[in-house]
Amino acid sequence: MNAISRSWIPRTEVLARLGVKPQTLYAYVSRGRIAARPDPENPRCSLYAAEDVARLLDRSARVGRPVSAAGGAHRSEAVIDTAISHGADGRLFYRGEDAVTLAEEATLEQACRVLWGAGEDPFADLKPRVDVNFPGGPRARGLANLARRAEEDAAAAGRSEKSLRREAAAVLNELVDAVAGGGPRLLLHQRLARIWKLTEANAGLLRRALVLSADQGLDAPTLAVRVTAQTGAALGACVLSGWAALGGPRAGGKLTAVAAFVSEAARSQDARTAARQRLAQGLEIPGFGGDEVPGGDPRARALIEAARLPTPLMDIVRVGEGLTGQPASFDLALALVGRHLDLPREGAFAVYAIGRTAGWLAHALEQAQSGSPIRARLRYVGPDPAQRA
Repeated sequence: MNAISRSWIPRTEVLARLGVKPQTLYAYVSRGRIAARPDPENPRCSLYAAEDVARLLDRSARVGRPVSAAGGAHRSEAVIDTAISHGADGRLFYRGEDAVTLAEEATLEQACRVLWGAGEDPFADLKPRVDVNFPGGPRARGLANLARRAEEDAAAAGRSEKSLRREAAAVLNELVDAVAGGGPRLLLHQRLARIWKLTEANAGLLRRALVLSADQGLDAPTLAVRVTAQTGAALGACVLSGWAALGGPRAGGKLTAVAAFVSEAARSQDARTAARQRLAQGLEIPGFGGDEVPGGDPRARALIEAARLPTPLMDIVRVGEGLTGQPASFDLALALVGRHLDLPREGAFAVYAIGRTAGWLAHALEQAQSGSPIRARLRYVGPDPAQRA
């Protein structure tokens, strides 16, 4: 069924039917479980697909369980204890430190020490590896590098915390070399800035984006990393799981879609026309809403403000927020920064994935050292074999 032929209902009706809070509804939309579009009669409000709401209610009724945004109507929510990050009062914290404040001055290496709980500097005296030249774009080079590390590195099980943190630093260090093509022993963000020919001021914006990308709680790629870490696998294998999951359309693929819209709007120099054309086709304006934080993702606001975007790019934010009634997402902030810095086609993804790697390594370290077992089970819902006998 296409977007135009669906029937659409307002938010108040959705909340009443499902019996959930607005944050839960936003989670459904961000996970693709309920389609949404701006209300043609009131562009600051959204309408939601009635068929998707009915489908959730039907599944909930069949299994006799309340609707759950985290795992769907009939799945229980997994809970994993962590000391790495948490959100509170519209802010994101890395081990108790405000992530936005940390990103104002910290390098990615310094953020890693916070996220990894490292007293020592795990990046000290790391030696460069010469054979880091892989074919393809940043995504392909990153995956190739991690696949090699997954095969070569020792298992994480049974090793000391200091040894694992040192290996985590080596994984991140080599990954950046693979993406940036090697070179002088500069800070991680400076190596990327060098290959992308950025000024010192713009290198600082890149540094901020990397730190803000590091962690955002438990999503599918992070869960993939922790599940792999639970097996005792090498840290490179854990991060490879995250990169693989990030390639899906409901994870890092959202950033790709947002970046395409930003390019389209920037080329036309008319954000309003580009947005209205999408709405006329029954399509969403990507990059707005989808955050479970009331008022929007604080990282998005901080990065957009720090970028000092030119008027055509800021118009994308103003027009999108006006038409959807929802705040800019962190995906949009990254895409705008990528456009502003004139990064290559996969540049914004590379920044996001490298930043996330720092956080995934924190999750892999925590799971390998002290994480409780992650348990899940399959519930069979197929044909009853007894009825076929």
